[in-house]
Amino acid sequence: MHVLYDESGAFKCGTVLLDNDSSLQVENTHGKRLKIKRNHVLLNFDSPAPGELIPRAESEAESLEVDFLWEVCGDDEFDFVDFAKDYFGHAPNAVESAAVLLCLHSAPIYFHRKGRGRFRKAPDDILQAALAGLEKKRQQSLAIETMRDRLLAGELPDEFEGMVPQLLYRPDRNRLEAKALEAACVDSGLSAAALLLKCGAFSSTYEVHYGRFLFDQFPDGTDFGEVPTCPWPQDLPVANVKAFSIDDATTTEIDDAFSVTPRDGGGWRIGIHIAAPGLGFARGSTLDEIARKRLSTVYMPGNKITMLPDSVVDTFTLEAGRTCPAVSLYLDITNALAVLSHETRLEMVPIAANLRHHDLEPVFNDDTLMNGGPDFPWKKELTLLWELATILEAGRGKPATNQTQTDFSFAVDWDATSPDGPGVISIGQRLRGSPIDKTVSELMIAANSTWGKRLDEAGVPGIYRVQGGGKVRMATVAAPHEGLGVDCYAWSSSPLRRYVDMVNQWQLISVLQGVEPPFPPKSQDLMEAVRDFDLAYTAYAEFQRHMERYWCVRWLRQREDPIITARVLRDNVVRLDDSPFVFKVNGMPLQAPGAHISLELKDSDLLDVDVRARFVSLLSEATDEAAADSLAQ
Repeated sequence: MHVLYDESGAFKCGTVLLDNDSSLQVENTHGKRLKIKRNHVLLNFDSPAPGELIPRAESEAESLEVDFLWEVCGDDEFDFVDFAKDYFGHAPNAVESAAVLLCLHSAPIYFHRKGRGRFRKAPDDILQAALAGLEKKRQQSLAIETMRDRLLAGELPDEFEGMVPQLLYRPDRNRLEAKALEAACVDSGLSAAALLLKCGAFSSTYEVHYGRFLFDQFPDGTDFGEVPTCPWPQDLPVANVKAFSIDDATTTEIDDAFSVTPRDGGGWRIGIHIAAPGLGFARGSTLDEIARKRLSTVYMPGNKITMLPDSVVDTFTLEAGRTCPAVSLYLDITNALAVLSHETRLEMVPIAANLRHHDLEPVFNDDTLMNGGPDFPWKKELTLLWELATILEAGRGKPATNQTQTDFSFAVDWDATSPDGPGVISIGQRLRGSPIDKTVSELMIAANSTWGKRLDEAGVPGIYRVQGGGKVRMATVAAPHEGLGVDCYAWSSSPLRRYVDMVNQWQLISVLQGVEPPFPPKSQDLMEAVRDFDLAYTAYAEFQRHMERYWCVRWLRQREDPIITARVLRDNVVRLDDSPFVFKVNGMPLQAPGAHISLELKDSDLLDVDVRARFVSLLSEATDEAAADSLAQ
């Protein structure tokens, strides 16, 4: 005797070797002996052979119509053998019984299972709902297949209109479009970004990277919408100075300027003038809400997203030829450049010039300061400020900048186009710690530390940069900054570009005017602003570094010569000589940190922002200075 039995939801056949009433010992079709419970047996039969029953039943089941079986089935629960008898009109053989079982079992939306071999027809309303669900799934599968085929053909499906950022940067895998994109990626072997780029969803790889940042940080876009007017403050005294700023060529948010005025009896009055948008709008205003939301200007090669609307920047930027509202710190110094006293004032400051780095550096540098150089506008004032900065730096006992580090500048010509899309990149470099750097840095440190102390002495909270034990953090109470060698350091010199500087300016203005500060002691809003700024500033800085890497790869791809030179940082990690790009060179022979090598550029990827290069030769062994510089990176 043979049996058809249920094993974990699967139908199998075997020959009975021993009947123990409640259980059977059976040899299955593969010759394996096993023990099965009697209530798992669905059908006893003598023929055909166990290995033939299910294949023949499957063939017989193909001729059965599920719809018809449902129509002729009664509403009560039934056993498949009894139903087979009614259907065939005679006592069914094993093949016919098994065929009915397989047919009923394979149509769960028509027949609900009520036990082994027992079923009940689905109610009509439930059946229709289930059939509608099946049809919906069929249509969805068809839609997914159609969209996938269009993607594979290099076309963007109409359904993707307006959804590309969501699909690429934060896909909802329950959506048909996301499923189609995922299927197309599997079939094409391309990443989602590469496939969408191929289909024309983006004009260039730049849009992919920039779009991701906007999606994460500016989901509502970068437009400010309607912005209220922001008039200058009235009745401020006009300073008797001629101030000038020092910035690079791309700076439009000119926050700081300087002045040098001879004092009666000898010495000078040095003015550090900071743009004062804090005098134009207050905490809780619409413009405050805008600045509070953005928290900082976002910088990247060839572009930036300003914290404040252009109209506000234009109103308060320290533009040459205007007299602008400012918070001024005056340092009275002797002929020997010793600081006698300081004073902070709210005033209107005449801006005589906006000096630019590219104009100053050829005539105001270490060589011209040591060996003399040509005359140029503001030479006397700049030389005096540099001499004062040198003394201030020595007084702190800390250099304002890393004198051996190279700074790189990126300039993107958006009017030009390369094979990689709009924009042609050029990368310049300059040694950090130039006279211009030292002058500006030291005067900003003087202002930020002086105003931080002023807030602390007045018992008014501010936002400080604190460094202790090698760690830098933000705080709302004054504490030393060990890296700069100052008792406290409150960012106050860039209120057009950083929200914390704006907050500190409001707090300082309240002290100068003798009114209640916008943020009182232990203000929860102030601490939340510190937290949010720290998170945003970190995210913006990371994006800037990412885009600098991207443009470094673009710059490498623009080169005709595949041979590049680099310094070894550690193991197989190198940094290029002419750009700040750091990457790994797989297979490179072991070199000491600081070694100068040549490489052959083999391949690059603008989506992964990486390059592949081959080691060519060792140009020079590592020097002690080069090794120290490499290990410091």
